[in-house]
Amino acid sequence: MARKPTRPPKGAAAAAAPRGGDSERDRIIAAFMTLLADKPIEQIGFAEIAEGAGVSLAQLRNAFGSTIAILAAHMKELDRAVLAGGDADMGEEPPRERLFDVLMRRIEILAPHKAAVRSLIRSASINPGLALALNGLTVRSQQWMLAAADISSSGPKGMVRAQGLALLFASVLRTWINDDDPGLARTMAALDRALARGQRWAGLLDNVCRIPACAGRLRPRRRRDDTDEETVAA
Repeated sequence: MARKPTRPPKGAAAAAAPRGGDSERDRIIAAFMTLLADKPIEQIGFAEIAEGAGVSLAQLRNAFGSTIAILAAHMKELDRAVLAGGDADMGEEPPRERLFDVLMRRIEILAPHKAAVRSLIRSASINPGLALALNGLTVRSQQWMLAAADISSSGPKGMVRAQGLALLFASVLRTWINDDDPGLARTMAALDRALARGQRWAGLLDNVCRIPACAGRLRPRRRRDDTDEETVAA
């Protein structure tokens, strides 16, 4: 029987989510993400970031050299939150289930920034330079996500895995930004399918998807039950 994806308790994601602070850097990042939710990154000026953060242009320049650098700092905070929110109970699960858990944790933590992510995706689709920069940041983050799932990301093969996972995660985010279901059924189904396809990508999950769980549908324990078959099929 198909299984319905169910979202974990809200407290689990909230406990690991990046928390806004009162430091100058925190205020700058928060101001930038607020602006990004309302306008394309290429239209965001340093002056309005500084104004939103309550800092001078000199202070902004001292903290960050570009909007991409601010975005990189934000992504680093996301990495930290995902790594801090690990589920010890997943340690005995197959690698692919651990990876599913890690990537869903990242999506849950991203929830307050959905509008900003949507804005970035739109801009990257028409700006190759931005797309290239974002890819570099995402590959670095996905190396940490592989490590969080206890999957090697070292050496040339690890870089191929991280690049493949970056592309995979980007495809899932395109579903997520239009998924208004609180249970994220469409997003989890998209991630499930993407991980299944990932085993056919050379080097992405070598020796990871060669496990019995990859022969059929993934069954993450935290997010599925045995009801409402139509939800997964949607």
